[in-house]
Amino acid sequence: MFRIPARLRALTRSRTIYRVAAVMAAVILLLSAPAAAHAAPSGQVVLAANSLPVVIGNLQTWLMGFLAAVATLFLILAGVYWATAGGDPAQVDRAKGALKNALIGYALAVLAPVLLQVVQGIVGG
Repeated sequence: MFRIPARLRALTRSRTIYRVAAVMAAVILLLSAPAAAHAAPSGQVVLAANSLPVVIGNLQTWLMGFLAAVATLFLILAGVYWATAGGDPAQVDRAKGALKNALIGYALAVLAPVLLQVVQGIVGG
């Protein structure tokens, strides 16, 4: 088996240290350089805040999409587990657990509008 001589290892290590130090110095230099600040033009300032029903609606859309995506992932995993089980009872139980998680995720995605309506009622929107 080929061994790298100690002197070559030390040289390689020192080169690596110098390279890392050079990159860190460049990053620090770039971050510490002053940047020009641009003032907002004078006039009316418009805030980009939405009303509570709009925020709740956006949250509902995002939450339903996220839950459906995660549930679909678990459904795919359940199918892969089941297909590769080969009669192994532990693997089949794992597939059943993933399928159960997928069904719970789809149920939560369907119930998300109801849950968000409850939240909207609590906060008074």
